[in-house]
Amino acid sequence: MVASEAAPFAKTGGLSDVLGALPKELVRQGEECAVVIPRYRSISLDNADRVYQGMEVQFANATYLCDVWQVIRDDVRVFFLDCPSLYDRASIYGHGDDHIRFAVLSLGSLGIARALFTPDVIHCHDWHTALTPLYLKTFFPHDPRLSGIKTLFTIHNMYDCRISYDQLPEIGLDGQYWRSDLLEFHGSASILKAGLVYADQLSAVSPGYAREIQTPEFGYGHEGLIHARAHQLTGIVNGVDYETWNTETDPHLPAHYSVHDLAGKRECKAKLLEHFGFPVEQVIDRPMIGIVSRLVDQKGFELFEQVFHEFCSLDITFILLGSGDFRYETLFWHMEQFHREKVRAHLGYSDRLAHQIEAGSDIFLMPSKYEPCGLNQIYSLRYGTLPIVRATGGLDDTIDAETGFKFWGFNGFEMMLAIRYALQVYQDRPKWTQMMQTAMQKDFSWSIAAGSYRDLYRKL
Repeated sequence: MVASEAAPFAKTGGLSDVLGALPKELVRQGEECAVVIPRYRSISLDNADRVYQGMEVQFANATYLCDVWQVIRDDVRVFFLDCPSLYDRASIYGHGDDHIRFAVLSLGSLGIARALFTPDVIHCHDWHTALTPLYLKTFFPHDPRLSGIKTLFTIHNMYDCRISYDQLPEIGLDGQYWRSDLLEFHGSASILKAGLVYADQLSAVSPGYAREIQTPEFGYGHEGLIHARAHQLTGIVNGVDYETWNTETDPHLPAHYSVHDLAGKRECKAKLLEHFGFPVEQVIDRPMIGIVSRLVDQKGFELFEQVFHEFCSLDITFILLGSGDFRYETLFWHMEQFHREKVRAHLGYSDRLAHQIEAGSDIFLMPSKYEPCGLNQIYSLRYGTLPIVRATGGLDDTIDAETGFKFWGFNGFEMMLAIRYALQVYQDRPKWTQMMQTAMQKDFSWSIAAGSYRDLYRKL
């Protein structure tokens, strides 16, 4: 596997969690698996071995000298491509030469495949590694050490990196790739498109997202190409680490509970209310809605602007944990100031508090504009906290009428209809308890997802 980040070594989001969990599960199921990521400044080499010194990653106009370091974690070989001029920086992303940095990762991973770990399949993740299939097919067509290797390109999101015609030599390419059926994309070169065109198979992180990226709304101009390859596109829902998200053992919770004994969940709710300064006895039976999220447009928070007063008139307790755009931080700060008897907004992030909100809430709200897979709704299921979600991407795939509530239109009116219906069902305690128990027994473990990937590797 080749990626820009992998837990626990480098993390900015869900991609890292996938690269931390999926290889480990594949090994558990009998496969050999290695991971290649850059060696960023934040990654310590104290327990690593240097397994290749002075690897030359050559493009037409530049050569980058790299060392390769290895650690073995959970029987997974993790290779760090070490090129200080490219990766020894304070942040992982957001640099003007990111196209070069991740082109070197893509080509360097093939050097590792030639010298250190020869795979049957190279599994590439997101635009940062999209050039790997192109380099494999066009730079090494007759290399016996790489012959027969197949490539899978997984789309976690449709973020892209665009460069100009003049920048093509910086990533080892020339004008022959400046074609609309190759990399050219409305007057620039799309690196994401390299994976979409050259990979042997494509996958997305849920069946719903695999369908959505074939539409103009979510394909961002690539929908025609993706649709043309629909027969080579598979949707696989990301797994969840149930060792970390386990109501019976979670060290962050004040009380533990299970599908067979839900008493501890009420204690978790009481402690959460107490933590946020609510009068516990007065509000313990009031339904609590929780949110843990980045406060950005993608997550659908503009819907709260549309229904601010109506939402705040509900007989609920509402707790939010998150940070992000100033616009939404201000919105929820005002919501707390004007409706402090029912609203608390913790602007920031705390892993401990995230677990406590999942356990203490009755309802978890995710009104996302789009959500390739989503994890919080899956955590919520296991914690007996019924999700209200907008039916998009992985949210639509993982939530049904037995385990939660959905709305389809991206507007505040439909979100409020779903919330009001959920509050109505909440009053029917036997039905609500049955839904909780059904939700807690859903299995979205990595063993399921890894099995689907193994099937796809075998197909390749």
